[in-house]
Amino acid sequence: MQKPVLLNTDEAADYLGVSNSTLEHWRLAATGPDFVRLGHQVRYRDVDLEDYIDQQVVSQTQ
Repeated sequence: MQKPVLLNTDEAADYLGVSNSTLEHWRLAATGPDFVRLGHQVRYRDVDLEDYIDQQVVSQTQ
């Protein structure tokens, strides 16, 4: 089993193409990707970011 890559907030925001403040807002509102707390540090697993992207796919507009 391959270990997931852990990204800091800057790296995760860049990965998703959003600002750091957007990612922080999502985290506080519990609407964004899952994250990991390591002490006081926040990290995002690459697999969780991919899962979040997959969940945002829209097949059609209403």
